[in-house]
Amino acid sequence: MKVLRNLLIFITLCATIIGFYPATAATNPVNITPLGSHDGEFCARDRALVLEDPNGLRILYDAGRTVAGADDPRLGDIDVVLVSHVHGDHLGDRRIETVNQGTCAQPQTDIATIPNSNSVDIAIAKNAEIIVGSEMASFFANKVASLGGDPESVKLVRFGASRQIDGVSITTVPAVHSNGLSGDFIEGELGESLKAAGLTAYIGPPTGYVITFSNGLVVYLSGDTGVTAEQETVVANQYGAELAVINIGDIFTTGPTEAAYVIDELVKPKSAIASHANEAATNNGEVIPGTRTATFIEATTTPVYVPLSGVTMSFDSEGNLQ
Repeated sequence: MKVLRNLLIFITLCATIIGFYPATAATNPVNITPLGSHDGEFCARDRALVLEDPNGLRILYDAGRTVAGADDPRLGDIDVVLVSHVHGDHLGDRRIETVNQGTCAQPQTDIATIPNSNSVDIAIAKNAEIIVGSEMASFFANKVASLGGDPESVKLVRFGASRQIDGVSITTVPAVHSNGLSGDFIEGELGESLKAAGLTAYIGPPTGYVITFSNGLVVYLSGDTGVTAEQETVVANQYGAELAVINIGDIFTTGPTEAAYVIDELVKPKSAIASHANEAATNNGEVIPGTRTATFIEATTTPVYVPLSGVTMSFDSEGNLQ
């Protein structure tokens, strides 16, 4: 009886300790905050997201034109910068000076960031690593070195590989899109010659990302892409993505109905976030009827969330919005 009583006391003590012990990273959510051009809206040039792991690691995805440089107060600490491809609206050939200038349909992005780019400027100022696929790594390493940074901070992840950073795994997956580098980002005679000829520089294929966070949540970041077989074979079957950020802009990427097919039939996540709509999608935070964003939501059986700038969304380990 004494042994049993001591065992019960021990179990009770353990339960008490667990009850007071703070939640671990495995049970805490991943926080995702859109950084768009207008507070509380989903606007035409919005691409950028900050994804924060429960352990505090902060990832900036496709800074583009709607982050007001490295001094943007919305950024906070940034540990990793991801760039899906080098088109100006993702890499950042120009940027806003501050939020809420211009209109949601035509944000004021008149601060030039060439030849370095908004993404590189932010990475240098934040002492962040840049993780990209293909030949983009060499380009970014040269840019970082030219600004006095450490070129080793640029990490290459080819398709099928991954890198671990503070318990977070980052891999690249194929995207079907172009990835020509504008001559504006290339200094000297070569850049001028490319622009004069109407050509762009080869910098390897574009990419998407699959991120496995420390709480177990797997997130697919599509970049700019059409429909690909890898969305099923790799993103869904191999990694089991539970949350997908998908471009819906049409013409240049999948449109709203094509994106709905990707989400419902190929990736099959628990939740989806619309991205790259190329429109003023909301007014006072409400989706405008008849927009591509509205069409995507209506066409998709998976729960869709709209990335309102500055409004943080928290997702549990299974991809459910909390």
